[in-house]
Amino acid sequence: MTSTSTPPGLTRFNALEEHAAFAALHEACASTAWARRLLAARPYTTSDELYAVSDAAMAELTAEDLAEAMAGHPPIGRPKEGDPTSAREQRGMAGATEELKAEMLELNLAYQEKFGHVFLICATGRTGEQMRDAVKERIGNAPEQEREIVRTELGKINRIRLARLVEED
Repeated sequence: MTSTSTPPGLTRFNALEEHAAFAALHEACASTAWARRLLAARPYTTSDELYAVSDAAMAELTAEDLAEAMAGHPPIGRPKEGDPTSAREQRGMAGATEELKAEMLELNLAYQEKFGHVFLICATGRTGEQMRDAVKERIGNAPEQEREIVRTELGKINRIRLARLVEED
């Protein structure tokens, strides 16, 4: 395979029927606007092109679109039952002490009360302590500042999920 050829996973994604491609994108990010934007830009020749469209779509999401995207994410420390993606991404909390899990639950609730949505962070590769420290730091943010941090974190999560979608052979 030459470096200019489209990766097999991306070729498969490009070939999916529209409803199947939309479903795959919607699983990666619950924002309908984001998924439609990525769908409209097919076919992609490189993964980087897909990521660039994802980043551009993320930057344009309205507050309502962001809320829709966040609604697809469970609280840190409580991955969705039977959801391997959620469990994999939150692996850093799996071995956490009961004290840390209880503290995280308390922080999640305080954060949700202040901002009206779950605490969202790209949890991949982070320890439970790092996630706890991040929520403690971010809970003091102004809502506008926090919304932009959430947008950045969602963008990171989307890139990881898109990579899993299109880079597997």
